Amino acid sequence: MKKYALFAAVIGLSISSAVTAAPINHLGTHDTAVGVGTKEAYIEHKATDEITIGVGRNDRDEYGNPKDVYMQYNLLGQNVRLMGGYRWGMDQANENNVYGGLALSTPTIPVIGFNAYASYIAGKDFNESQVGLNKSLIANLDLNVNYHNFKPDHGKRESGVGIGLTMSF
Repeated sequence: MKKYALFAAVIGLSISSAVTAAPINHLGTHDTAVGVGTKEAYIEHKATDEITIGVGRNDRDEYGNPKDVYMQYNLLGQNVRLMGGYRWGMDQANENNVYGGLALSTPTIPVIGFNAYASYIAGKDFNESQVGLNKSLIANLDLNVNYHNFKPDHGKRESGVGIGLTMSF
């Protein structure tokens, strides 16, 4: 079953025209999350208790379809994380960017299944912030609602509300 889910995620990443980075998910060690949203798609895996690795694809109005490979390092449980990554395929800037940032999230409220988060990343040619809310729909399916703000050094800013689904296994 995991092979089929992984295959579906890879296909989704390659053909999706799903403007934000991945939401901040609470995963257990060795869990994998696959998500699609308004203008993004991603897959991430929690490799150790502290480290999550992932890849993502965004659809930018003016910047094509940049791709990311990233890592999150838990500083204080899953509530404070350092983030770093590499973004390529930003058409206008014609630059590849190493970036870093920070994410904060609330613990998941057990009875109602909500958690909120905020993240900020910055690279040489851009910075991006996001705030959002994850809501558990069923055991391994979450709904994500977020607001993002993408600020490139050259060109037009993009911001807006997004919605997505994340499946973890």
